[in-house]
Amino acid sequence: MSQTHPFKPIFDKNSKILILGSFPSVISRKFGFYYTNPQNRFWRVLAGVLNTAVPESKDEKIKFLLSHHIAIYDAAISCEIEGSSDAKMSKIVPANLKPIFKEANIRQVYANGGKAYKICEKYLNDEILNATGKEPVKLPSTSPANAKFSLEKLVFEWKVVAKAVIES
Repeated sequence: MSQTHPFKPIFDKNSKILILGSFPSVISRKFGFYYTNPQNRFWRVLAGVLNTAVPESKDEKIKFLLSHHIAIYDAAISCEIEGSSDAKMSKIVPANLKPIFKEANIRQVYANGGKAYKICEKYLNDEILNATGKEPVKLPSTSPANAKFSLEKLVFEWKVVAKAVIES
């Protein structure tokens, strides 16, 4: 079924890091915000690497991201998708990152998982390179489908984000 991304990117002029997912899950589309599936470990991983409390409400999550100079969005603005499975994505239309790069001084882009990274490589690499001078960095997915990674292992792998936040 064809789906269009239902919400806007989160960023401001102080954002230095951009984390791109692939496309919102069914639960995130239903609730209209990023990573709202309680099984997705995104918010717990970021809180873990930044050594802060896990934000709970939508407003807390936005404040959390912006206070750490982190922008989030998804690599696809629309696609054909069955359920929430990245493996079932087709007819991908990449997101337009120009407004983010124009307003914010993004220094590094991170892809949350293999599918987000593949979309970046196929459609967004030149745009990312032109804006940041760096290739996007692939991180292991925080999705519950990535069961081989424990929360602790994800936090370890995602520590590069904390390093980038500190350096920015």
